[in-house]
Amino acid sequence: MTVSGSSPNGGARPVSVDESVGELVSQLTSDLGDLTRQELALAKAELQAEAKKAGKGAGMLGGAAFAGWMVALFVSFTIMWALDEAMDLVWAALIVAALWAVVAAVLAMRGRRELQQVSPKPDQTVESLKEDAQWLKPRKS
Repeated sequence: MTVSGSSPNGGARPVSVDESVGELVSQLTSDLGDLTRQELALAKAELQAEAKKAGKGAGMLGGAAFAGWMVALFVSFTIMWALDEAMDLVWAALIVAALWAVVAAVLAMRGRRELQQVSPKPDQTVESLKEDAQWLKPRKS
């Protein structure tokens, strides 16, 4: 006599009433091991994707900071020399510094917003684990 059973991956396998408890425990252990490996692989893939996104954003922020530094340096000298014609050089330098402080604040806010979009929690894995728990609940008896 055989009864149809189902495995965590959705495939049905016939279960014989004649199977020993040891064989059933062995199959259960094997299925749980497979399930655990699959869940870990999913979590790893999700975390790698998020880390790649975070690295890309951080790299862009670093490149923007260096380029901005160079531009700020040369534009600052140009503006200071232009303003030196109308006022004292000290006041011209102070005005230029205030302008760059505003630019830095805007760039920092945009970079922070980009980094906040990174999700360190593996959502698909958590959802899959919840489904697995639901699947196991009716089988506990």
